Amino acid sequence: MRDMRRYLMQSFTLVLIVMAAVIFVRAGVKDGPWWTVQTSGIDTTLRGVSVAEFPGPDQAPVPVVWASGSNGVILQSKDMGKTWQRLRVQGGETLDFRSIQALDARTAYVMSSGDGDKSRIYKTTDGGANWKMQYTDKRKEFFLDGLACVSDIACFAVGDPIDGEFVILHTKDGQNWAQLPTDHMPAALPKEGAFAASGTCLAVDNDQEIYFATGGPAARVFHSSDAGYSWTVNSTPIVSGNASSGIFSIAVHDKGLVIVGGDYKDPERPYRVAAYSQDAGKTWTLAAQQPGGFRSAVAWVDGVTLAAVGPNGEDISEDGGIHWKHTDSLNLNALAILDIWDGWAVGPEGAIAQMKNREQYQIRDERGPGSDAAAQKGH
Repeated sequence: MRDMRRYLMQSFTLVLIVMAAVIFVRAGVKDGPWWTVQTSGIDTTLRGVSVAEFPGPDQAPVPVVWASGSNGVILQSKDMGKTWQRLRVQGGETLDFRSIQALDARTAYVMSSGDGDKSRIYKTTDGGANWKMQYTDKRKEFFLDGLACVSDIACFAVGDPIDGEFVILHTKDGQNWAQLPTDHMPAALPKEGAFAASGTCLAVDNDQEIYFATGGPAARVFHSSDAGYSWTVNSTPIVSGNASSGIFSIAVHDKGLVIVGGDYKDPERPYRVAAYSQDAGKTWTLAAQQPGGFRSAVAWVDGVTLAAVGPNGEDISEDGGIHWKHTDSLNLNALAILDIWDGWAVGPEGAIAQMKNREQYQIRDERGPGSDAAAQKGH
């Protein structure tokens, strides 16, 4: 499988450079489960996962997977999830690491959630051997919900409201974090907050476009187009009205956004749990065919395909979030997808699952009839 991936990636890159007229196209889909459990039984609830790349022995890119969760657990795999190394943060043995952002096999940020100084941001630059705490706050209202990085030095984090306004943290140099001013941010509603269930209530499209999603009395999406200095907010049709309901995850692809959530105390309820926007979050439409219940995380697989995970199963959408169909019945909290071949999801009791993309793709030369490349990828 890895040899095939390398062959296709090298072929694709070469053809792009030489012909400048080749694209990946979806050529069909096969039914079947999308997720295969690789390991479980670790004493942790995993809620954070991130996938990056590092150069393999032959310099071809190889995925590296980082996962994080309760009891201070951080895991890393460099062999497609066959084996996992336990990494430790000194002084963080009891923390609940809800979000992790990996840049490669050596560099990653991890965020813990909890009241006051239990919410922290750490960074490693040596593959997890050492971690440096970069930010925390002793205010009792301080609670971090999500972390997202644009590069190895530019990251954002979102926290629950303090004095009626959501907390936005930002680093420009990968070392020093600061809370951004909230003068131009709409006020939070009473008891409105963000959810840290998967660490994916925050999404960045580039170093300017930032989105975060909320729940409680209303399910809303905040948007900044200037790196967090001014904001707009729009309501969505996702279920809300109590402390356990709202939007739990947001995924962005250019102007296309998809949100999932529901009521985590009523996970079987399959109504108003997914919606999409095609205008950068200005307007929202409920999915015509909803996922099978509460979903805690969503991610793009390609430009039109998405995957969502939750406690009672998983779903995919092949049309940008308009229609969803059930694929699996695993209990998973979060997912991260590197490309059309490589993705992982995590859940309770240390569960880790690898994605098995059922889509089929062709390398197509668009210069004219009869010029399709021979390589095809399907699982």
